[in-house]
Amino acid sequence: MTRGGRRHPLLIYRSVINRWWPETMALGFLVMLLAWPVSKDPLGQSQPWRWQWLVVVGGCVVLAAFFLLILRSMAYVQVFPAYIKLVTPLLRLNISYKRLRRSTTAEMRTLFPPDRMRGWKRDVIAPLGRRTAVVLELSGWPADPQLMRIFLSAFFFKDKTPHFVILVDDWMRFSTELESMRAGEGKAPPPAQKRGVDQSILARLPRKNS
Repeated sequence: MTRGGRRHPLLIYRSVINRWWPETMALGFLVMLLAWPVSKDPLGQSQPWRWQWLVVVGGCVVLAAFFLLILRSMAYVQVFPAYIKLVTPLLRLNISYKRLRRSTTAEMRTLFPPDRMRGWKRDVIAPLGRRTAVVLELSGWPADPQLMRIFLSAFFFKDKTPHFVILVDDWMRFSTELESMRAGEGKAPPPAQKRGVDQSILARLPRKNS
């Protein structure tokens, strides 16, 4: 199996999920707590489904919060000798080095100015504005761009040109791994030394004492 570099979690997904999972879990527990007074009500005692469905719904919401935590660890980028693997909860891409023209770095607030953002996008980018992202400029898309824009966050794309904006914790290590793997891509291993057939046969013949 080809050995790759370190898995670098994608901060965009971590930021979005960290924003939503505590509120989702709190909502689930709140719904389940509402079942208690309903179960003590005379109507609730005669019709237990009135509080039981609150417990079920609240439990499902809590499970959804745990599912969000699992999704957080499923979004990462990893470099391999021949390609870059980009993995999100809904999409998995292998970006060949043959498509990679160059990689550059830039602050997120430069790529996505907060004053041009509205609503939840501005809330997400605000704490990440000073972070450095790695921009992979490509010669062509590895898949249908319209499909990728559906399943990937909008913060992967700064414009309509073929590229990806990669935001990770340790961007320097990711860049070093990327350039190291890319530099070694396509190099053939040194040829093995061939032992002459005649020499091999002669070496196995018994030697006569002089």
